[in-house]
Amino acid sequence: MPLAPLKAIDALRAALLDPQRRERTVLVALAVYTLLWTVYATVAKSSQGLHPDMTELIAWSRDLALGYLKHPPVAAWLDGIWFAVFPVADWSYYLLAMLMPAIALWIVWRLSADYLDAEKRVVGIALLTLVPFFNFHALKYNVNTVLLPLWAAATLFFLRSYRTRSMGYAALAGLAAAACMYGKYWSVVLLIGLALAALIDKRRAAYFKSPAPYVTALVGLVALAPHLIWLWQHHFAPFSYAAEVHGEKPFAATAVSALGYLAGSLGYAAVPALIVLILARGKPAVLADMAWPADSERRLAATAFWAPLLLPVVLAPAIGTEITSLWSMSCWTLLAVLLLSPPAVAVRPVDTRRILLLAAALPVVMVVVSPVIAILAQRAGPQPAMAHGKLLADEVERAWREMTLRPLRFVTGDADLAFAVVAYAPDRPRALPGLPQPSDAELAAHGLVAVCFAEDTGCRNNGAAQAAKIGPSREIVSNITRNFLTFPGKPQGYAIIVAPPRLALPAQ
Repeated sequence: MPLAPLKAIDALRAALLDPQRRERTVLVALAVYTLLWTVYATVAKSSQGLHPDMTELIAWSRDLALGYLKHPPVAAWLDGIWFAVFPVADWSYYLLAMLMPAIALWIVWRLSADYLDAEKRVVGIALLTLVPFFNFHALKYNVNTVLLPLWAAATLFFLRSYRTRSMGYAALAGLAAAACMYGKYWSVVLLIGLALAALIDKRRAAYFKSPAPYVTALVGLVALAPHLIWLWQHHFAPFSYAAEVHGEKPFAATAVSALGYLAGSLGYAAVPALIVLILARGKPAVLADMAWPADSERRLAATAFWAPLLLPVVLAPAIGTEITSLWSMSCWTLLAVLLLSPPAVAVRPVDTRRILLLAAALPVVMVVVSPVIAILAQRAGPQPAMAHGKLLADEVERAWREMTLRPLRFVTGDADLAFAVVAYAPDRPRALPGLPQPSDAELAAHGLVAVCFAEDTGCRNNGAAQAAKIGPSREIVSNITRNFLTFPGKPQGYAIIVAPPRLALPAQ
């Protein structure tokens, strides 16, 4: 094995163990980690384009609100802030996506100082980078991704509030809890889990006699109040959507999905778990101490880990909801504490060196193979809404400019196609599917474009009907093929219905 990588790993370990350098070093290491995975995603997905989940959030960010039909608003808010500074481009979006796990890992680093010695802290953060939720899956920015740092922050502040009864940490725990709910309603399992951890702990009497839990609850409710009002005003529309998509399923189906959720979730954490099992020599007593520690401090952390992870297995069949293991993405904040905090788990310098080398090698290897992944994705044929989004936006722009010089303001039609066009169109228009609808006067003043798959007659008819309300329109059928390097793409036909503004307004 070449000596240079080993020397670099030794230098990294030494810096992370040095009290004078470790905080600066971990930030630099996470910055490099973020950069490497951003490069990987930009290259590996260069033949695919942005996922519809990502372009949908760009569309939402053009209609900033306290809530949306499907989810609460934090993911869209972050998009709006980010793209006010950075261009809408694949690389910048993947950079935003990778900041979510990077921030979560930094919070884990801070939290683990309360439970692990310096050597184990280094191993712990390295092990988490081997969980796909902190890289591969995090690259698809969505409402699950933003929960990574939010759940980590809520867990950190709750545990410190519980241990210290600090009013500052109690208030921060309330703010973080509200932020989690602003991210995704799934966060209710975290809040219930942390409440269970507080109730089960032997020190609960002292905690609940202190102001801390009530400060947390009050601050959280005050912070969440604007969204609760929005929910009331919109008749709890996101809950209706969730029930329609995921709810009212047969018990057998929900039970199977719950088991699949649990098996898949544990599978995602299998690599770090196996590594620590090797360090622990697989001794049953050590394994038992990992899962359910004897001392109160570690048991509180274990409960805070297990409860949010396992609660959905019980709740999903009870309420008739199907769940998926991807929803456990934000549950792993305390994994390193759970695995490494038993005193019998000994971590030698050579173990740290090997684990750091493995963690550092993974993103480097993925960057090296990313062109091959891009080619394989091209040959498999990516989804048209992903692969053709930018090209379709160019076609829409060309068709719009042929009929009017006014800015394009509204795009409707197939939801995924509308979101893709909105993401890439230079006029930064609004998407209409699933979002607040403009008035007839606004549509008449600004016009619209409807985009559909050519074979989707229902979408085309709806688009033509919407266009007819504005005035004369034009439908263009365009065939788009996205080639990648020397590899041909699959052609797809699209219908573009252009209804230009009816009213003569001054050009902007």
